[in-house]
Amino acid sequence: MYFAVQAMAAELSTGAIVMKEINDSGEKISMLVQENSSSFHKKAKGKITFTCEDVDLVKENIKNCLSNPEGQKFWMTSIAKNDKDEKVSIFKFQWTVRKK
Repeated sequence: MYFAVQAMAAELSTGAIVMKEINDSGEKISMLVQENSSSFHKKAKGKITFTCEDVDLVKENIKNCLSNPEGQKFWMTSIAKNDKDEKVSIFKFQWTVRKK
């Protein structure tokens, strides 16, 4: 699997959490990826699953951005594994959120 495809899937696995928590807040909040990094551990072949478990981190930062006019920055991690549960790649995204 080409690295750009992995990057898109990894970003989606983090961004979907951010979008859900913004929606749940009921507030108008902007979101943007400011930085990212990645590391590759194994060739991505077959079915690859991207997982991000940073829900509590996002909830905390969404809450904090509502009272901070400068917004918040936080790093989220997405881990890609193949169907043998072997780590294929790790992507990190620094998200920024700010109340509109």
